[in-house]
Amino acid sequence: MELKTFFEETPKFAVAFSGGVDSSYLLYAAKTFGCQIKAYMIQSPLQPQFEVDDAMKMAYMLDVPLATDTIDILDIDDVTANPADRCYHCKSAVFRRIRDLASADGYGIICDGTNASDDASERAGMRALEELGIRSPLRDAGLTKKQVRHLSREAGLFTHDKPSYACLATRIQTGTQITQPLLEKIDAAENALRTLGFTNFRIRLLGDAAKIQLPDAQIRTAGDKRRKIKEVLAPYFSDILLDLKPRKSED
Repeated sequence: MELKTFFEETPKFAVAFSGGVDSSYLLYAAKTFGCQIKAYMIQSPLQPQFEVDDAMKMAYMLDVPLATDTIDILDIDDVTANPADRCYHCKSAVFRRIRDLASADGYGIICDGTNASDDASERAGMRALEELGIRSPLRDAGLTKKQVRHLSREAGLFTHDKPSYACLATRIQTGTQITQPLLEKIDAAENALRTLGFTNFRIRLLGDAAKIQLPDAQIRTAGDKRRKIKEVLAPYFSDILLDLKPRKSED
């Protein structure tokens, strides 16, 4: 199904909005086509503030109404215990909240930004979307991440080259309890590393140590800046490791 066909058949729907590449393009395309849409963003401790800021900025630029709400995801034991299917429990809670908000506003259909590059067999959260009847127009239209970036660049969206971002909980090894202080430490450490010019990276926790994962092109730079990296991350971790295996592109 082409995206245009989806919009023709579904002229009114709600968008689960993160401010990332995919949901931003979906919002833009639907708005451009003339659909009646509203964006919904649920904030939780698993998100860094810049994601919230980007979402608000994009909604403002596109002149699309944005509803925000909060959820204390750390009150859900199946999330904080950090099992292998943590994402399923988290997505279920978030999208149920969106469904309730959207329904109260008169929106019976909810869409998200899942694209054709996302492998449903590898993402526990995708099961939650299917169970709740969430539609994924970009995936149904066969649009890959690369194509969404290209279309976003043509549309002039500032998100076209925004690195893919996974929630802060993905930095914590499965089975390790997720706590507010731990999330705050990860967020602060990644913000500190970002000030040194690094992008599209992850800091993975290994006990009290940090393992930095970088794209191939930035590994040499990390070697050159090793003293500065140690300086900015020392307040958070006892040991700092650099993964010499390049971080894979998520596009």
